[in-house]
This record gives sequence, structure tokens and C-alpha cells, in this order.
Amino acid sequence: MSDLLASTKLSSKDTYDANDIEVLEGLEPVRRRPGMYIGGTDEAALHHLVAEVLDNGMDEAVAGFANRIEIELGLDNLITICDNGRGIPIDNHPKFPGKSALEVILTTLHSGGKFSDKVYQTSGGLHGVGISVVNALSEELIVEVSRDKQLYTQTYSRGVPQGKLKKMGAINRRGTKVIFRPDTEIFGTKLRFKPSTLFRMARSKAYLYRGVEIRWKCDPALIKTDDHTPAEATLHFPGGLADYLTSALDDRDTITPQIFSGIADLPDNKGKVEWAIAWPSDGQGFCHSYCNTIPTPQGGTHESGLRSALLRGLRAYGELCGNRRAAIISGDEAFSDATALISLFIRDPQFQGQTKDKLATVEAIRLVDQVVKDHFDHWLSGDPINSKALLDHLILKAEERARISQAKDLARKTATRKLRLPGKLSDCSQTSADDTELFLVEGDSAGGSAKQARNRNTQAILPLRGKILNVASASADKLRGNQEISDLTLALGCGMGSAFDLSKLRYERVIIMTDADVDGAHIASLLMTFFYREMPGLINGGKLFLAQPPLYRLTQGNNTAYARDEAHKEELLDTTFKGRGKVEISRFKGLGEMMPAQLRETTMDPRSRSLLRVVITEVDSPDRADDIKETETLVEKLMGRKAELRFQFIQENAKFVQDVDV
Repeated sequence: MSDLLASTKLSSKDTYDANDIEVLEGLEPVRRRPGMYIGGTDEAALHHLVAEVLDNGMDEAVAGFANRIEIELGLDNLITICDNGRGIPIDNHPKFPGKSALEVILTTLHSGGKFSDKVYQTSGGLHGVGISVVNALSEELIVEVSRDKQLYTQTYSRGVPQGKLKKMGAINRRGTKVIFRPDTEIFGTKLRFKPSTLFRMARSKAYLYRGVEIRWKCDPALIKTDDHTPAEATLHFPGGLADYLTSALDDRDTITPQIFSGIADLPDNKGKVEWAIAWPSDGQGFCHSYCNTIPTPQGGTHESGLRSALLRGLRAYGELCGNRRAAIISGDEAFSDATALISLFIRDPQFQGQTKDKLATVEAIRLVDQVVKDHFDHWLSGDPINSKALLDHLILKAEERARISQAKDLARKTATRKLRLPGKLSDCSQTSADDTELFLVEGDSAGGSAKQARNRNTQAILPLRGKILNVASASADKLRGNQEISDLTLALGCGMGSAFDLSKLRYERVIIMTDADVDGAHIASLLMTFFYREMPGLINGGKLFLAQPPLYRLTQGNNTAYARDEAHKEELLDTTFKGRGKVEISRFKGLGEMMPAQLRETTMDPRSRSLLRVVITEVDSPDRADDIKETETLVEKLMGRKAELRFQFIQENAKFVQDVDV
């Protein structure tokens, strides 16, 4: 046993004492664990070094001490960033005798002037590790400071000073210049700065603060032939985020012609917020958010405040206009489909992690919500026509979202348990869809006759309760809450709206079988409208049919015939029954009055029945596009929300009516 234990001992040191405890000093923790400070050692982390230095210049600009920043990418991965701010202090630090404040800042973690609001009211640097981390991870870093018309410089390598701070002489400018090259021991030899990424970074900073001018320069040899990044550019945008969004939209159509944009102070002098928002017609939205000019790609509380402001504003405007459907709009429609930019300037923001990808300041939700909503209310009220168009657009998006959600919920339920078909459905026994049919009949009476007349193997019956909902004029809420439509959709199994999938249809044919009178024709019209609006693929796939039940029964002795309508009856009297004596004519009040054998023979038996296939237009018709447009216009006119269009149609076509079936 002891031999076994001896053979399984690890090769590590037997003892563990104080001598094994390492204490990392200075910038050594950064070099040992760079991921803790810049998120890794990949391309994103490499470019984060530039952001850290650039943000220092932006803090000077936002504080009002600089109006120009220069950034240059040279050969051999060399970066130069210069601002015309106050310049990093170069006098000796009281806690570190013999060391300048500049050297302390560059070699000591958690050192800087941004821990209080004495130097900067708002800033992107919070933890005092930005420039020192860049210094630790640079093969070489040179800093030049111009203060009091004197130039000072100091050189570092991997965080270690290569000499004392040197006074170089008089100079007629001010500010800080940082030149650095990332360390290949940390990032490897293959990673290189991308001109396009750095240019976008510089441009976004210029958009975020309209008071700064950023001068960009890049060695032409570093720009690829297919890259549209300029070698030199001066970036200055007096319009701020509104200019940014206009450029980002790139002539895309928007629901409202004007961008909702503005800039406002936060309550209690806690900072300011700037925003620019538009709703593109194609629904392809994005949100870019920033705090103290720092990008927050994972969003955070300022985005939550903006989302809340937009949602509350839209719902309030809908209530003001008497549009109750606005209540169904959610944050998904109000915000997710929008192109939105928000830039928050706030004291002492709280971020998640050193890379500041997400804002965590809870108070930002209330501050942004309060300020932006007030401006949004005025913006909506100032342009009622376009505001109504925006409201209607978002309501339609909300209705579509609800339909998709309902279809997904049904799919989840049927994936875990057997499909619960509607209680009134008398399904066929055949499990495959081949040669099967679903008859949609009006009422339980007709359903009873149809159930007795059907072929149980291939024919299913679904009785409908009276006239179904007119989907062309109904809201999404009514559509989702209608039991008849729910039962019908469930029976077919193929979903509706954007969730429609013809391959999931449970039957080969869907047959509308209603009484051969005016009421029956109306019910058939409502059903066809439903399929046209919610399941157009059913019609285009040639799956929808109209049954042709008889309206009359003609009998003369042993001779019996059935007439579909009045004209067919007269035709039979003039041909089949002409000159043969008295003909008994009986009219069916409905399918429920027909004997099952009669219904089978005349309407349901494939060997003797007639069906009409419902089509929009012929597939190979040269005027197919015009026919589809004409069909849509006709459906909207006869079945849509505007009663005046139906009245107009009746007036225009009443003169053509010869016989009225009442």
C-alpha cells in the first residue's frame, strides 16, 4: 500500500511556506496577467492600448482644456498620440521623493488625477491604470510634455524608465505626446494595428465631443488597396451624434424624415446626455452607447434609460391620440429596431471591469429616462403626421412579434407533448398528409352531416361557429384571442403570418364547404380573406379549394338532379327535365338539412363532386404582378377597416345586380 502511495505522489514541492508567496510590485502584475487589465492579448486588446491613451486626450478636451488631438500610425506598429491640453504634471510628487508626477503616473498602478472631481468633472479614466498599463505592455514608450513653454521628455521600456525626466528647452506649444510600440513578447510578432479600426475609433471620438478636432494620419504603405481609410483626415463634427447617425444611415429610408436628436444637462448638475435616434424602414437597427466618450459595446444602464424613455413616450403619445393599440408596443419595437446613439457624461461612473464594456451606474437609468422622455414628448407632439406614421409602424411590428411568439410557444408545446387538436375536429385516421382533406364547415349541424358522409380514412371535419373574424379589419389582439382562428391554425399545424411553413400542413387539401346561399358565400369570403392575409402560401401552393354544394334538388319520377344555384336550376329545367311533366323542386336551407348520402354524393365524394381551386392569378401570367396588386386592393376595399370604401364599391356596382338572394 505504501509503495502505491509513493508511486502516486506529485512531483511538486513537499512544503508550502512564506517563501512560496510572490509579491508582484510596480507594473509586473500587468505583464504577468495582461488579461485582467486589457481583456487579453488579442487584436481587440492591442487596439485597446490606443483607446487608453486617446481617452486621456479626450478627457482634457471634455474638461475644456484641449481642442485638438493628433493620432498617427507609423511603420513597425508605432503609434503617436498628441493633444494640446495642460500636459501631465512634471513636478516632484510629494509621496515619492525624487520622482516626478509623470513618472509616478506611468509606473504606478492606481495613480492619476481622476479619482475625484477636483481636476476632471467627468472622465473616461477611473482606475488610474490606463497609461501605466500601456507603458507596461510597450516595448518602447516615449512621453513628451509641454508645460509653461518648456519641453520635457522621458523614455521607458516595458514599464521601466530608461533615464530621468529631461528638460529639453523652450517650446511654443503645450500638451502631451505619447509614442509607443506594443511589446512583441506580450502580443507576438504577427499582430498589427489596423488603420481602419483606428480611424473608426478616432472618428467616433470626434462625433462624441463636438468641441474637439482630431487629426488622423497613417503611413500610406499600411493601407491596403481595397481599404477606403484615408491616409490623412481632419475630423470635426459640430452636429455631434446627429452628424454621426446621418452618416451611419447612409441614405437608408426612415419612418420619420427627421432624426430625434438632442443634448441636455442632467438634473442637479450631474452631467449631460446626448442622443440621436431614427427608425429605418428596413428594421435593421443598432445601438452604439458611450459614457464619458468610452464605448460601452455591452450597453448598460444608460441604454436602459433610453429604452424606457422611448417606450413610455410612445405609449403616452398613443394614449393622447386615442390609439389604444399603442399599449402593445414593447421595448423591442421602440428600441431594438431603431438606430440609436447615446453619449452620457456623468461623474464617477461605475463600469463592469477595467475594459469598461458595460455601464453599471444604477442612477443613470432614472437620469437618462427623465431627460430624454421630456424631449421625446415634445418631438412627437411637434410633428403629428410623422409621429402617427411611426406609431402605426411600431404597432404593426408589435403585432407581428406577438404572432411569432405565439407560433414559437405552440412549437415548444408540441415538441414536448402530443399535439392537442381542437375538440370539435374530427380528424382522419391516416397519419400522412397524402391525399387527405380538411373540410371547414359552418356550424355543428352541417358538421354532423359531414362527419357521417365523409371517408374517415382521408377526410377530416372542422365545424366553425358561425362567421369567423374578419382579419383584414381586426387588431392583432383580437386575432390572437379568436377561438375559431386558433382552432383552425392548430388543426392545420402550419402556423400563420411569418411563422407559416407549408411543409408542416397536416392535410393535402383544405376545402371550404359552406351553404350555397348568401351567408355561406360571406363565410367563405371571410375564410379566404384569412388565408390570403395570414397563410398566402396555402393559396400559392394550390392547397385551398371551395366545395360546390347544391342549392336545389330537382326530382321527376325516378330522375333526380342537383343545381348549384338559380342559373344552374334553370339550365336543368330547360335540358334534363324539359317536357317531361311536373318537376318537384326543393331548396336546401343548409348543409345540415341534407342527408349524409346526398352530401357525400354531391359535395364530398371525389368521384362525383366538383371543387374550385382558389388562386390569386396564374403563375405564368404575364400580368401576374398587376393581378396581385389588384387583388390586394380589392381585398382591402371589400374587407378592410375603411367602411367608406365598401360603400363606394356598392354604389359603383349596384347597377349590375339582377337577382338578390335574401
